[in-house]
Amino acid sequence: MPKIDRDGVNIYYEVHGDGPPLLLTHGYSSTSAMWHGQVDALARDHKLVLWDMRGHGQSDYPHDPSAYSEALTVGDMAAILDAVGAERAIIGGLSLGGYMSLAFYRTHPERARALLIIDTGPGFKKDDAREAWNARALATADRLDREGLDVLKSATRERATASHRDARGLALAARGMLTQRDARVIELLPDIKVPCLIVVGADDTPFLAATNYMAAKIPGAQKVVIPAAGHAVNIDQPKAFVDAVAPFLKNLPA
Repeated sequence: MPKIDRDGVNIYYEVHGDGPPLLLTHGYSSTSAMWHGQVDALARDHKLVLWDMRGHGQSDYPHDPSAYSEALTVGDMAAILDAVGAERAIIGGLSLGGYMSLAFYRTHPERARALLIIDTGPGFKKDDAREAWNARALATADRLDREGLDVLKSATRERATASHRDARGLALAARGMLTQRDARVIELLPDIKVPCLIVVGADDTPFLAATNYMAAKIPGAQKVVIPAAGHAVNIDQPKAFVDAVAPFLKNLPA
């Protein structure tokens, strides 16, 4: 499977199908494999591009903490689109992948044809809320450093089955990519000018208010709540997830 070299860091990606490009990004401590149950449905009419964030899956796990950041992740996404010949794409992701999709739009609005934001929060306007989030991310990093990949065994199903090679990379990704520095993404929401679908599992309690907020702030955004689904909505309810996403993709302006 192909990789791109980003200043010595190899980033893994895979391409399925042909048609309008659709780039999907996994959540923190998951991998591109979390989307494999949707490949047949989504690659039927699209060039579906999946990838592993740095410090995850089949991508590299650099030991330099400065190799992990929101800006570098957004740059990885743009470089993958370049590699597959996609000037514009539907940009989507789950959880951290959804947040990075919003960050991608902030940096490259001309390259996003639409946004697919799944079980995601847009960050925080208030410093104390952001600091509480960051404290949890840093605690996760510290646990990975202490206990290694065994930490994930007690996590959600898609994370417990994710295949990673190095806990240190995941810890560095938590510190550099999962933590947040500012309110630039949440402040962007009213300025989003492309179609946006927000999907959330009805049981994903920590993210229900955040998705309501995004649906209210992003002009024209559509929102779907999927019953009997938690944080990994596409794994908990794969058919309902595709049924929610397919009409949105089909009805996008050319």
